[in-house]
Amino acid sequence: MEEELVKTLCGKNLRITAAESCTGGLFAAKITAASGSSACFDGSVVTYSNEQKERLIGVKHETLENFGAVSYQTALEMAQGVRKSFGADIGIGITGIAGPAGATENKPVGLVYIAISFCGGAEAHKCNFGGDRQSVREQAVSFAQKLALHKAEKLCGSESLAKNC
Repeated sequence: MEEELVKTLCGKNLRITAAESCTGGLFAAKITAASGSSACFDGSVVTYSNEQKERLIGVKHETLENFGAVSYQTALEMAQGVRKSFGADIGIGITGIAGPAGATENKPVGLVYIAISFCGGAEAHKCNFGGDRQSVREQAVSFAQKLALHKAEKLCGSESLAKNC
């Protein structure tokens, strides 16, 4: 999947970045495993703590306080904030509970929110993945890659969109 994503991004002269929490840099590791990724991948931040979500990528304190780190709203702000910070065309935000600890009645293990920010909009998806910690992380990255590929295929490229948005 990462090979196809990199090929599509590079072919359209699009740049991508990510803010990761529960995946701990796995999105970045997967995309950089693809040859040529340096032409389209600007970098990634792992914002595991709420403090770093606020400080590094601009997630609002109120959002974290009102909705929690694992929420639709936080994932959106992560994607938007990292895209803005890096000046990329596409920003990905991933936050969730990979387990086995950390679950609550309302937020079970496997709950992951994955968001994408792009010129003209942003969207977030609530996912419920099964399996152990590594499996949840792998599934989250796979979903994020598919989401990015789907959006990249629809975006025009030729020049950086980030400068115009």
